[in-house]
Amino acid sequence: MNSNKVRVLFLCSQNSARSQMAEAFLRLYGGERFEAHSAGLEPAPIHPYTLQVMAEVGIDLVAAGHRAKSLIEEYFDKQVYLGYLITVCSNAEAKCPIYPWGGVREYWGFEDPAAFVGTPEEQLAKFREVRDQIAARVKAFVEQEGARR
Repeated sequence: MNSNKVRVLFLCSQNSARSQMAEAFLRLYGGERFEAHSAGLEPAPIHPYTLQVMAEVGIDLVAAGHRAKSLIEEYFDKQVYLGYLITVCSNAEAKCPIYPWGGVREYWGFEDPAAFVGTPEEQLAKFREVRDQIAARVKAFVEQEGARR
């Protein structure tokens, strides 16, 4: 982990969709200033639609080394310092323990695309919608933080 960059951890329930997208977009938009990470409270494999919709915008999560990670095992137990802990779902926001090695804590609530019920085409559309919302929010975050420095 590079100590010259601001370390940001995106937290979600399972680390299978929203937090993975946010991590990837922060690497893309702010990689020179931020060290992006993601984790889940109860990690599950990355959702296939997450992989698909990110590939549609040129981001190959598998090639980039993305995998589901546990907040407790990979960050909390190792006392990893964070500049930001950003929860991206209401469940993680409600259930996340106090993180004593964290700087700023923020909540960015995004709808869970994996919970959306519909046809495969409708489900993919929901994943794309949430992906685009996350991309816009991460881009705004990078611009906002750039203005502060």
